[in-house]
Amino acid sequence: MKGRRLDAVPGSATRPTTDKIKESIFQIMGPYFDGGICLDLFAGSGSLGIEALSRGMDEAIFVDKNPKAVQVIKQNLQTLKIEEHAEVFRADAFRALQAIAKRGLKFKLILLDPPYGKVDYCKLIEVIEASSLLDDGGIIYAEHEPGEKVPESTSTLHITKQTDYSRSIGITIYEKNIRENEVEA
Repeated sequence: MKGRRLDAVPGSATRPTTDKIKESIFQIMGPYFDGGICLDLFAGSGSLGIEALSRGMDEAIFVDKNPKAVQVIKQNLQTLKIEEHAEVFRADAFRALQAIAKRGLKFKLILLDPPYGKVDYCKLIEVIEASSLLDDGGIIYAEHEPGEKVPESTSTLHITKQTDYSRSIGITIYEKNIRENEVEA
């Protein structure tokens, strides 16, 4: 799907990740994925989740509480003819995480790109961990303001990359530890 233009959410409620940064972060996380499910929370136009699908994810779940964003995500999926690989929900992030946990889904990639300064990353990642939503070896990508408080490594997650791309974009990438008993098997 490289080079295809995506519609953006009208207005200033969302802040799209630039193509240059998107390319860079996907090179860091793994240029290509070998299947799995992706969760694009605070999805905006859906560009990060769509990029994950184009790089080998089997399915993506897109969540945003803005009705205009949900409409744009559906439009972008339809334009690219990949809507059969996606689910789109209009919901608050924490409510969506509860609903997803009830379904017993596990993700290989979770993308977190909320409006800056509006979400408690510590609480968000705590809910993701407590709900066991991330596969062993899975990745959480968190985009935030430089200097914004994000969790340090935990007993199940370790930071693989933390950097500021500019004065306005900070990125932290977590990976879930693989349980030792599975490594020995």
